[in-house]
Amino acid sequence: MLRLYDNHKSGNGYKLRLLLAHLGQAFERIEVDIDTGGSRTPAFLQKNPNGRIPVLELEDGTCLAESNAILFYLAEGTRFLPSDRLLRAQTLQWMFFEQYSHEPFIAVVRHWLHLGALTDQQRAQLPAKREGGHAALAVMESHLDGAGWFGGPGVTIADIALYAYTHVAEEGGFDLGAYPNVRAWLDRVAAAPGHVPMALEELS
Repeated sequence: MLRLYDNHKSGNGYKLRLLLAHLGQAFERIEVDIDTGGSRTPAFLQKNPNGRIPVLELEDGTCLAESNAILFYLAEGTRFLPSDRLLRAQTLQWMFFEQYSHEPFIAVVRHWLHLGALTDQQRAQLPAKREGGHAALAVMESHLDGAGWFGGPGVTIADIALYAYTHVAEEGGFDLGAYPNVRAWLDRVAAAPGHVPMALEELS
């Protein structure tokens, strides 16, 4: 059985839980306490020398790291990864956008605020981080003005990658009221068959 090394607060881990739910794929979820160094132990570093979650351990013991690479692996041969060459590249385009232009701002600010009091360095960086987050949301809003999804005619792993931190962006102080197309897209993703919430307690 697949094993997912995850943390319940992680949007990157949620991406994988969400796709696995859509695929109906059974897996064992192993909670890693990243706040107390759980991803820095010698045992974990053997699975991912970069010391980060999530990690997917395959049935043969092979370990994959980096959430979007894992999404790509799991989606191969399914409707979540287009077979058309251009649509496949466009799906990857939005996944690279998520990692480079979206997550470093929206996810980071959310994480900082969840930790409690900001450090002086974080407080100084906050305006630039918020500006970057709103820039990413504006790009998404513009794309969704003429499209229903990211990367294909239906939901793809690009949508799953972007959904994970966008749907909790307000926890980082990003008001989504100015982005009606994004909000409508969030509703479409949440309404897709097989959708599961990020909060694990909501699954019971």
